[in-house]
Amino acid sequence: MARSLDGLVLAPVADQAPGQVGTRTRFTYHEEPAEHPEAGSRVWAEYAGGDVVRGFLVGTRAGDRLDFRYVQLKRNGRTASGHCVSTVVELPDGRVRLEETWEWESQEGTGTSVVEQLPS
Repeated sequence: MARSLDGLVLAPVADQAPGQVGTRTRFTYHEEPAEHPEAGSRVWAEYAGGDVVRGFLVGTRAGDRLDFRYVQLKRNGRTASGHCVSTVVELPDGRVRLEETWEWESQEGTGTSVVEQLPS
């Protein structure tokens, strides 16, 4: 399993559609072991920036796979929520990348995205 996500700050490598997460969005991740080892670990993050005023995600990690739900408040005052499955990849320089497949649950739309740990 790749190293812990706890305390890492990640950002998208490209902008998504208007009104969604973009390169100015920053995710601060947290991770802790679950009470039962077979449950993997718990992950959550706060995020904001660009068109997102405030967002939260919460879920689990099993090996290099994250499975979480997210909810966000956009600048236009609308909320949105969805589901995402991510693969944790360690980059050659030691930083972390998440390769994501997501789907909105509150509106139409699916997609893929990549977020990477910001350089120190």
